[in-house]
Amino acid sequence: MNPTRGQDLQLAHILDQVLAFSAASQWRGHDKHDGLNSPLLRALCGWSRPTRILALQGVMRFPVDLRTLLRVPEVHNPKGLALFLQTFVQRWRAQGRAEDLHQAEALCALLEGLRSAKGAWSGQAWGYQYPWQDLGFFAPRGMPNAVVTCFVCEALLDLHAANGQSRPLQLVEDALPFLLNDLPILHQTVNQLCLGYMPLKMHMRVMDVSILIGALLARLDAVRNTTCHPDTARRLVRFVVDRQTAEGAWWYTDPPEASPVRIDNYHTGFILDALWRYMHATGDFEWMPAYQNGLAFYAARLFESDGAPRWMSDQRYPHDVHGSAQGILTFSRHQSEFPELAERIATWAIRHLYDGKGAFWYRQTRWRTQRTFFLRWNNGWMARALSSLLPFPGALPDMTERQAANPGPHDA
Repeated sequence: MNPTRGQDLQLAHILDQVLAFSAASQWRGHDKHDGLNSPLLRALCGWSRPTRILALQGVMRFPVDLRTLLRVPEVHNPKGLALFLQTFVQRWRAQGRAEDLHQAEALCALLEGLRSAKGAWSGQAWGYQYPWQDLGFFAPRGMPNAVVTCFVCEALLDLHAANGQSRPLQLVEDALPFLLNDLPILHQTVNQLCLGYMPLKMHMRVMDVSILIGALLARLDAVRNTTCHPDTARRLVRFVVDRQTAEGAWWYTDPPEASPVRIDNYHTGFILDALWRYMHATGDFEWMPAYQNGLAFYAARLFESDGAPRWMSDQRYPHDVHGSAQGILTFSRHQSEFPELAERIATWAIRHLYDGKGAFWYRQTRWRTQRTFFLRWNNGWMARALSSLLPFPGALPDMTERQAANPGPHDA
């Protein structure tokens, strides 16, 4: 059953509020992992891996938000800007307002100016505007990475499909040398290829990285009507598909014990969405059974019956806003197979994590709602998700209409 007209109007109104609230900040904000942007913490803890992990995790997990006290600046986040850009393009497709396309083009110009400064890598790419210490690597502020670059490039391809201008496409092509030449090769066979997260020495094989790159290469070939990277794209995607578990899941890393993150919510959605884009860009549906098995696992094991997002398949809490948004995006394409699931996830998020004025909160734990506001993590993701539920002119959208509007690659 499709949402009612009243529900459509409510979602459109909330999306308007979220975009207005976010624009009022000039698209700047705090982020979940930005604790090391504090000049105080950099001075006290920036000198070693253990102290950086302690500082970053301490700020992220503290019961109240310390960022203002610690003088963490509000900055642009390229991935967040990409999500807002996609939101405006999606709303333009649904409603035809020229202003939305102008907003998307303005965000494209902003993203162009946020490309990482030249370093020991080729091409143009994007990263986070804060230092980031993970278990497996340390990335200085602005260090480009594969995930941010892929998300930005997907948004730019959406814009190119909407306005037909060459500049967004050129920015994507400028990123190819980074994605293809600068990332470490972590696994390679005749049929498989796994690339690293950043242009650093690393061993952690993060599962979504390779399939995001593979899907982007396939989509770019489809947009340009060329076959420049079919083998590379297929090998990158196959590496991930071949590591699907018997029950249809993917671990966050290969091998699983490389990270404390196990089978989590939104990375599962990343993999499914990337596999969907790859299949529709190439017209190769060999892996549709793997996709369908993954989709069934995602619905059954990573969401509660009321639409609340599970943190991991074996851990219910916290219910993170990012998981809500990712579920909406993935299941908005599949209204016939999973009736009302996307709307149920959206309803849960609005009921439990929305302040009613344009801001989504971070997450709900077993005991309380954590009302920390992150522009990219909360509003960027939920804006993108809600835009996927907008009705299209003429009739309420069914799966086919949303499917045509949401994945992008085959109609670009």
